Amino acid sequence: MLNGCTDRRGPAPARFTECGKWPKSHASGRIGPVRNALAHGSGPVWRPDHIARPGGGHRGPECGAAEGGWCEPDTDSGCTGELMKIGIIGAGNIGGNLTRRLTALGHEVSVANSRGPETLAALAEETGATPVTVAEAARGAEIVVVTIPFKKVPDLPAGLFDEAAEGFAVIDTGNYYPRQRDGRIAGVEDEGLTESRWTEGHLGHPVIKAFNGTYAQDILDRHRPAGAADRVALPVAGDDAAAKKTVRALIEELGFDTVDAGGLDDSWRQQPDTPVYGLREGVDAVTKALTEASPVRPEAFRG
Repeated sequence: MLNGCTDRRGPAPARFTECGKWPKSHASGRIGPVRNALAHGSGPVWRPDHIARPGGGHRGPECGAAEGGWCEPDTDSGCTGELMKIGIIGAGNIGGNLTRRLTALGHEVSVANSRGPETLAALAEETGATPVTVAEAARGAEIVVVTIPFKKVPDLPAGLFDEAAEGFAVIDTGNYYPRQRDGRIAGVEDEGLTESRWTEGHLGHPVIKAFNGTYAQDILDRHRPAGAADRVALPVAGDDAAAKKTVRALIEELGFDTVDAGGLDDSWRQQPDTPVYGLREGVDAVTKALTEASPVRPEAFRG
């Protein structure tokens, strides 16, 4: 399983001080890049060239975009951006590694799990993220990541998004594993809902499906600069165009290309056991894999 439940996660990477890697103190201080405001290219893939940070430093080709790190301040870069407040619900493999990368990139991250903020002390110390309760995770957030077991989605508290920022986006990383974990869910099996459409109905807010087929360790190890030959692409599905744009920009900042996988009713193309699920390839291969998917749910993933 890839959505942070059973995928094995190795140790967090060492944080170096050379260009492209942050020491722990920088992650804790939330000093780093900010959300990219410049989307370049055409079609389904964006290739941002620079991301700005407070103080004028920037990340770009002249700082070994191969490392994706900061150069010395460059007042002529013309780059602007903003730190984002991001809430992460679920601190398993995917949630934990997104917390690590997003704080290292300079974003303000609140992270919650089902066991309470006191159990997140080590992750908070490592990253500088703020441990909170699930009910508090979306407070003021511009992006909320829901990365919990599929069957647990209906258990999330009512009013979860009441205090989120205006125009916030929700990322759903979940997968339905009826035989391994979740049991049979009628909305998916009998009503024919895509997994993320079912999740959206319980959350009461549009969701963007992403990271559901991503190995957690890849978030730490396989991010690459724009234009790198081995840069991995991730499919992104959803109906809300503005939210999808925000999520794609964030994924690009994390070091991955994106492919627009259509609306949420098309998101079966990236569900478990489809050709794109777990695929570690670039834009062309991901685009091709999405077209090769079948809408028939595989027998191994039926309850």
